Amino acid sequence: MSGHSKWASIKYKKGAKDAKRGRLFSKLVKEITVAARLGGGDTAANIQLRSVVQTARDANMPADNIDRAIKKGTGELPGVNYEEAVYEGYGPAGVAILIRALTDNRNRAVAEIRHLFDKKGGSIGCPGSVAYLFETRGLITVEAQGADEEAVLEAALEAGAEDFKDEGEIYEIYTAPSDLETVKEALIAKDFKISSAEVARIPATLVPLAGDEARKVLSLLQALEDHDDVQDVYSNCDIPEEILAEEE
Repeated sequence: MSGHSKWASIKYKKGAKDAKRGRLFSKLVKEITVAARLGGGDTAANIQLRSVVQTARDANMPADNIDRAIKKGTGELPGVNYEEAVYEGYGPAGVAILIRALTDNRNRAVAEIRHLFDKKGGSIGCPGSVAYLFETRGLITVEAQGADEEAVLEAALEAGAEDFKDEGEIYEIYTAPSDLETVKEALIAKDFKISSAEVARIPATLVPLAGDEARKVLSLLQALEDHDDVQDVYSNCDIPEEILAEEE
């Protein structure tokens, strides 16, 4: 494929900070609740639920929190009814940005996200304005520390992965969406540490950035990620490693 998502690397580096602020748990609770509502509360039968529950366990979310989120999704406990919403827009330097949100108030969410775009030098777009620039792919990130690159690559390809990239602290593995769980389970069976596994929107081509432009785009992406309703942010920006390192 012709490009990959630098935002996967950014999200990995932000992970510890998100966990400390409690934002990660809040986002995972929403994902679990929605997955249980759409596919039922049985992790054996609901692949999406099983995946996000495993992510929550890897993030050390307490089992009681996971159980309550599932029961809120199935209706066994009262809870908020979240809806999925997709927003599209442009950042500084014209980079494309695609946002997936889970919200209980679409009007509030779009108003607040529009404000973030305006405040950070971007503009929200209409549906379809940038979505065509992204492909839907399975994306697995594996922690590189202690994991031999050739061994990870071999295990991933044998399980059906389509692409592989070394991003320093992590290895990015790309699959067809339908093969995501199969490849993930094969890597887990080999004792590789999975940082994340998701069906993601990957840019077909990248826009290289430098200097202040890169910092402005990164500031917008981080502001969007920090919004309570936002679950995922994807962009076709290519931000230099030295600027990403400034945010660690």
